[in-house]
Order: sequence, then C-alpha cells, then structure tokens
Amino acid sequence: MTIQPTEIKPDFSAIKTKQNAAWGSGNYAVIGTTLQIVGETLAESMDCRPGSRVLDVAAGNGNATLAFARRWHQVTSTDYVASLLDNSRARAAAEGHQIDYQIADAEDLPFDDDAFDAVVSTFGVMFTPNQPQAAAELLRVCRSGGKIGMANWTPQSFVGRLFRIIGAHVSPPAGVKSPALWGDDAWLGDTFGPHAADIQVTQRSFAFRYRSPAHFVEVFRALYGPVHKAFLALDAAGQAALEADMLALIDEFNIATDGTMNAPGAYAEVIVTKA
Repeated sequence: MTIQPTEIKPDFSAIKTKQNAAWGSGNYAVIGTTLQIVGETLAESMDCRPGSRVLDVAAGNGNATLAFARRWHQVTSTDYVASLLDNSRARAAAEGHQIDYQIADAEDLPFDDDAFDAVVSTFGVMFTPNQPQAAAELLRVCRSGGKIGMANWTPQSFVGRLFRIIGAHVSPPAGVKSPALWGDDAWLGDTFGPHAADIQVTQRSFAFRYRSPAHFVEVFRALYGPVHKAFLALDAAGQAALEADMLALIDEFNIATDGTMNAPGAYAEVIVTKA
C-alpha cells in the first residue's frame, strides 16, 4: 500500500503576523524608493486614462501609488504595515497628491466587487502566503475590462535567487510556496488565464546599484525586513555563512568592473485585462 504524504496546511494568520513584523522592521522605505522607476514604467505600460480608479495593493512606501497619482488617477493605496503607508503618505503630501490610504490585507480586500478600473502591485502582492486567495482578490475588485498590473521578481532573477539563499539558512514557513511563482509565466497563465481576456508579460530588468557588494549586504541587512530578520535569527557562524552566500550571488550577477555593484534584477511586468 502506498502512503500518501500528508498535505501541510499553513497557518496563514500566524505567517502574516510574522511577515508584518518583518516588513515593519529595518527601514524598507530607503530601499523601496530606489525602485521608483518600476512603478513609473508600469504606469506607462498600463496606459490608463486619467481619472481612472486605481487600487495599489501591498503598496509599501508607495512607488506605484505615486506613479499613478502623478498621472491624475484616483488612487487608493493599501498595505497591512501602517508604517509603510505613513512613509507613502508623507511623500504624497510633499508632492501635493490627494490619495486615499487604507490598512488592508491583500488576501481580504475591504472593497466591493468591480470597484476599480485598475489594480496594481509592484513587488508586493507576490509575498502573500495564500497566493490563490490574493490573486482572487485582485480579480474580484477589478471591473470587467479593467487591468491588473504587477511587477514581480522572476524565479531565476537576482532577487529570486536571494530568497532561495535566505530560505536555505532560515527555513520558510511550512507549506508556503515561493513568492517568485508570481513571475512564472505558467503560474500566471494558470492563475489568471481563466478570468482574463488578455495577459501580457514583459521581461524587464532593474539595476541594483550600490557602492560595493559589501555595501549592498550592509544596507539589506540593516534595512530590508526579510534579510534583517534572517540575520537576527542566526548565530555568528550562521550570519557569516549567509553573508558569504549573498556576496557569492552578487559576484555571479554583478556586471560592474570598478569595485561597485550593478546587478541586473530580472522581473516580469504583468498586465492582465479582466474578461
């Protein structure tokens, strides 16, 4: 008789509590602002008419939020980490934008069906633990004929590989799949295809530019929540091993030849037109 393995059912509530603490640690805003060009590129690619109702999900410190507000859209910006929304709110106030900010769980959005013309997320919703539920929520709140736009790190990208390294040193929650699935063409097709009139996936690249490889490790260790928490979870030997693996990864991707760091980070720009 063949014994089937027991399916592990993740405790999503507990996982999200830990994730909230991780993303709220360090200071993601410093790193997040370096990614602003991704939000601007997505806004241009989606080409929504001015005045469109746009929801930014897992908005972080507001890169996509600001990009769409700058194009005169009616933007609602959401995240479940209050401090990140506070940073975005300050940025919006400095530029004079009127944006609706709300604390919200990407897996349980507090909005009516078909409430938005466009729903967007840049390197945000991909980190939800219950991926099918998060995708279903994006589809639910987007009107028929509207667009869902995302920027998601791909499995073999610099960041996809970085998260594999972190997972090798600090075990991820049991039963939770890789965030990089959101950058996988097959997964995107299986998840959004049945509800889409069209799916466009464009392969793009973001350059991680730092003073040196050591500078990147220093900044991410201090400021980027998942890396920050990973180092805290390890003893001195474990921290040294994680740092060594990160530096080896950078060496593999780095195209700079002057001692600085320029590591191309591949990501998928995804635009789903809802059927």
